[in-house]
Amino acid sequence: MGDNHAETVRLLWGPHAKPSRGPRPTLDLDRIARAGIEIADTEGLAGVSMQRVAAQLGVTKMALYRYVPGKAELVALMVEAAIGPYPAQDPQPSGWRGQLADWARCLFAAFQRHPWTLDATIGPRVMGPAELSWMERAVSALDGTGLSGAERMDAVVLLVGHVRGITQQARAAGPAGTPEAELSGILADLVRAQGERFPALAAAFASAEQTGGRDQAWEFGLQRILDGLAVLIDQREHRPS
Repeated sequence: MGDNHAETVRLLWGPHAKPSRGPRPTLDLDRIARAGIEIADTEGLAGVSMQRVAAQLGVTKMALYRYVPGKAELVALMVEAAIGPYPAQDPQPSGWRGQLADWARCLFAAFQRHPWTLDATIGPRVMGPAELSWMERAVSALDGTGLSGAERMDAVVLLVGHVRGITQQARAAGPAGTPEAELSGILADLVRAQGERFPALAAAFASAEQTGGRDQAWEFGLQRILDGLAVLIDQREHRPS
């Protein structure tokens, strides 16, 4: 791992050396992360800065630098604290399908609680032990299915992509409604007025209205991903030895 990630690794994974000299520490990493989360939950990730977090904690920015070297490391700590470890459940859902469906719903809820984490979890980055516990749980749900390690990892990536996409739509729709409701309101007049130009869309829209609405995109997409995995797993189980 490159030296540019070394400080993030140390902050997320430890060990955390205590200062041997100077004034007694008045902060800790968890308190710092929670202050950043409070700002991000209210104003989004763009509202977070070392200066703002220091003010939130009642310390100087230079005092904050004693604990966290910069905003990138601060955001990494915030993500780790906000997402937290995969929630323990007793009993666990039975079967790989139930486990992955439950996992996806838990991740969806985590992103909804802290929508700014969508912006903070893009691209190559160092993950902490709590965040990695989510990936561990999803990959382990596919143990014994006959899928290769690469296939299990790809399945998790596909599920994460679906969760992220729906959460982003929900964030754009705002607290007043669901993405489906927002889209319906925008499309309704357009489809009625321009139905001759877009007959397939007009027919589908009319059918959805007659049956009381469309399938929820979130659950529909989740189940179709799991259907595809079921087909692949079945092929592995019946593959000639």
